[in-house]
Amino acid sequence: MDTMQTETASDSVPFQREGFERWLAAREEPRWLLEQRREAWQAFEQSSWPDRRQEEWMRSDLRPFKLDRYSLPMTAVATDRSTALADEGIPRWLEEGIDAAGTLHTLDGVTVYRQLDAATENQGVIFGDLSQLAAEQEAIVREYLHRIVDWQQNRFAQLHAAVWSGGHFLYVPRGVHVERPFHLVAGLTDGATDSGHTLVVIDEGAEATLLYESSSSHEQAGGLHLGGLEIVVRPGGHLRYVNLQDWGQEVWHFAHQRAVLDRDASIQWTVSALGSLFAQVSQQVALIGPGAHSQVNGVLFTQGRQQLTYNTLQQHVAAGCRSDFLYKAALQDRSRTVWRGMIRVEPGAQKTDGYQRNDNLMLSDHVRADSIPGLEILADDVRCTHGSTTGSVDEEQIFYAQSRGFTRNEATRMIVTGFFQQIFDRITIDSVREALGTSIARQVREYA
Repeated sequence: MDTMQTETASDSVPFQREGFERWLAAREEPRWLLEQRREAWQAFEQSSWPDRRQEEWMRSDLRPFKLDRYSLPMTAVATDRSTALADEGIPRWLEEGIDAAGTLHTLDGVTVYRQLDAATENQGVIFGDLSQLAAEQEAIVREYLHRIVDWQQNRFAQLHAAVWSGGHFLYVPRGVHVERPFHLVAGLTDGATDSGHTLVVIDEGAEATLLYESSSSHEQAGGLHLGGLEIVVRPGGHLRYVNLQDWGQEVWHFAHQRAVLDRDASIQWTVSALGSLFAQVSQQVALIGPGAHSQVNGVLFTQGRQQLTYNTLQQHVAAGCRSDFLYKAALQDRSRTVWRGMIRVEPGAQKTDGYQRNDNLMLSDHVRADSIPGLEILADDVRCTHGSTTGSVDEEQIFYAQSRGFTRNEATRMIVTGFFQQIFDRITIDSVREALGTSIARQVREYA
């Protein structure tokens, strides 16, 4: 088992220039990475927060968000605590029923536990803390880090590029097929900050499954998450990626995510978003090699006064590629979802097959779902379709179930589960499918 340098929140620093320099001085990282961080911080200082004049943010109210309420961890200690998440009450929904090839736990943006199966490691697989591996595996990390996601995208992306901590790195070498999944857990204590960055590189002809879940210490916990995800799938590679987001109901969640697929590469990307007070996620897939294929499945469930915003992009760069985006959202109480999807077909991307769909199930008269599909086609031999539906629970279905002995709440749970079944059917891992279904069912309250 590795001994790793980690940080605790006992000595925290504010998001200010002086605090950033102190935080940076305490890190043992390559010079190129420190310079990259300073460049990003300078851009952050010179930019402004997004506002409603920008298309991606025009439905988002950032006025309640105050960065000075949060801080970065400072003090470095050596630790390797496999029980750290359990000690803080962090649930791990995707863990049950899987035999993981590798496991990585972070707490408040700090790596606290790593395990990698010896047989898997002997195949050349690299899996562990990103900041540590930036020095140990400098060539490959430097080649891809912040090259996939545009860290200049907005002020949140700039801040993340400057202060990410306790990140994750997975590299699967050429031709290696890892049958068992890798499991990542990011835990957040009440009021803390997580700024983890995940970098995944699937080499030519390789294959892997990655399960990533994020949870807070209790349902009403607050905090800040500044996340980044970069995925590279090289020719003929395949990745199954499952992300369960279950932050506390007072967490601000900002994330920038992008996957790049080369020739004949494929990805099945499943997102389940349940937590946070406010979420703004940029999710992009670029198909840059002929024959690439992406399938993205999104499950959103909101309650209280939550707002979850997803801006998705299917970017077709090469010819003969397929993309399939299906997002489903169920909303209760006074919550809101915003889904803004775009299929962009670049010049020369002939024989493109692009599909996107967003369905919304309203469980209250006070919810709101904004669904904005879009097409931008610059080639003339393509097939691109999109659609959106919004509706309420059918009272006749509830009445029928009640007449068969079910309570109204049980009937509603069955209807919501059925609504998401199309996405559950796409998930090939039985334990993951059951965990996602259970996590949604436990949040459904009686539909009145």
